[in-house]
Amino acid sequence: LVFVTRFRMVIAFNFDRTRIEEETNKMVFNSKKKIAGLLVGLLSVLGVSSTAMAQEWPAKAVTFLNPFPAGGGTDAFARPLAAQLTEQLGKQFIIDNRGGAGGTVGASVAAKAAPDGYTWFIGASHHTIAPSMYKTLDYDIQKSFIPVALLASVPQVLVVNPGRVNARNLKDFIALMKKNPGKYNFASAGSGTVHHLAGELFKIQTGTFIVHIPYRGAGPAMSDLLAGQVDLEFDGLGTSAPQINSGKLFAIAVAADKRNPAIPNVPTFAEAGLPDYKVSTWYAMFAPAGTPKPIIDKMTAEVQKALNNPKLKAIWASNGAETPNLYGPAFGQLVAADVKRWAEVVQKSGAKLD
Repeated sequence: LVFVTRFRMVIAFNFDRTRIEEETNKMVFNSKKKIAGLLVGLLSVLGVSSTAMAQEWPAKAVTFLNPFPAGGGTDAFARPLAAQLTEQLGKQFIIDNRGGAGGTVGASVAAKAAPDGYTWFIGASHHTIAPSMYKTLDYDIQKSFIPVALLASVPQVLVVNPGRVNARNLKDFIALMKKNPGKYNFASAGSGTVHHLAGELFKIQTGTFIVHIPYRGAGPAMSDLLAGQVDLEFDGLGTSAPQINSGKLFAIAVAADKRNPAIPNVPTFAEAGLPDYKVSTWYAMFAPAGTPKPIIDKMTAEVQKALNNPKLKAIWASNGAETPNLYGPAFGQLVAADVKRWAEVVQKSGAKLD
């Protein structure tokens, strides 16, 4: 009797446990469905909110963070673009210059900005060199930012102060540098910038030694070159073209596939005898990672409209710049390719931060 009673109790317990497990599983399943439904609803609301945010954007002033001092190549394109977007959208677009450390100081500030569409980073090709030059960076140009648009591409040009360098063509210039290793110096917008690496690449290809003098931006470098404090510069045509055309600087050659309309009398390096020397400086817009896509899409459309404006086209042409039709992921591919290219130049040249 005792055995039968215990057997019945075990059966009853197992039956109840099974029922409890079944009910628990039903509750968990229903809870998961409810949570999933809530998530879908939340995502839907967020989608609507981001779209509404994009429709309202910009509701206040917008900042373009320029990681170089005023007066440089980045300014030559960022300021006219800001003025045009102010006109198009009816809200003020402000330039915030944060120069230092080859543009990495400003890049760090931009990477930490709120991703709300009110801070945009106006970077340059210099930022694809930084990963190879700086041991530690608190941002990643390919991860901390979303590539938005390539604004302008400007060929590099070798310019000399005519009172300090007695050479008027590439052949004579190379001969002068080889005859006087270390006597002449070249200015740059800062260690790790395209100006710097353009000089290192030239030295590799010609077997010359020219001392590098870094500055805190293209503007200060150009000022000292004009004043005769330094001898020469591998500069973006945007800052050099006016000085070349005024006769204050002499251009030896331009590092492009063809002559530039802004300085039509200046030969290419290929024409002058150095066919593999090609370097350009590009300027571009990035958004801090996390910026809503609808806002990025709206900015992209406005930038495309601005770059097609005759006023901006004339400014770009006067600076010897091209307006590449490169946006979003396609522009991101260019960034990745340049990071790889400049890493190789840094390794071969042994370039370091001065």
